Amino acid sequence: MSLSALRHAVAQSRHNSTRRLLHASSSLSMPRMVRNQPQRKEADAEDEMVTLDDLQTPVGNDDVTSAGHMVLRQQRQVLYYMRLIEHDMPNLVAYRRPFVPPPPTSPLIIRSISYGNEEHPADRKRVIVAPVSQLPLTDDDARARFKLLAGVRWSPEPPKDAGVAPHENDEWGYFKLSCENFPKAAMNLKWASDTLDRLIAQANVVRKKLDNIPYDARHLEAKLRKAKRGGHAKGRGYTRPTLKDFPKEWLPDTPVPTTPSTSQ
Repeated sequence: MSLSALRHAVAQSRHNSTRRLLHASSSLSMPRMVRNQPQRKEADAEDEMVTLDDLQTPVGNDDVTSAGHMVLRQQRQVLYYMRLIEHDMPNLVAYRRPFVPPPPTSPLIIRSISYGNEEHPADRKRVIVAPVSQLPLTDDDARARFKLLAGVRWSPEPPKDAGVAPHENDEWGYFKLSCENFPKAAMNLKWASDTLDRLIAQANVVRKKLDNIPYDARHLEAKLRKAKRGGHAKGRGYTRPTLKDFPKEWLPDTPVPTTPSTSQ
């Protein structure tokens, strides 16, 4: 046997042994791979299965937007108050009282502002409104003096924020006074009430000097001009004063002699 033939035989035997080893190792591991492969395919099939929910809901975006949460919060608030109306409001019937109009002895209308237990400079302010005809004044002359003493705080019509209907016009008008100078609301109300009492006391005192003084209504004319509704145009509502409107009581009893002026 030649040397080349021997080398060929050794190489052929090595190749055959390598093939047997590979076949043995593959035969040992192949059953395990065959057993696991169907399970993995079933799991992959379940993951890749598309349902109707997946088509309706985007992947990774299953929550509503911020605006949607705001709408839901508003709906919850409405439902909360609807439950209060349905369950708690019938219990308020036990506190129902008939309406009794205020007597003529208490003509004051007190107005206040509240911000729901929040601190605000305006919640200590107090406003009082009263019809002049219902105040404890002695006669019409006293009411006229009270009108003069009130000044710009008097108006022929009820104030819009007084809680009085427009048709409830008073013959002598309305008086309005407000105060917010003190730190407590009760102090402001006390000052306004005391000021009204002093005005009433001074108006009941007979004074001839006040009887001849005409009332200054320029603040009413300014209110009409500020509204710009045409009530001030061309003397509407209020006429311009002339010499005929000068009080005759102010004229002297004897005419004053006039001296002719000499021109040089």
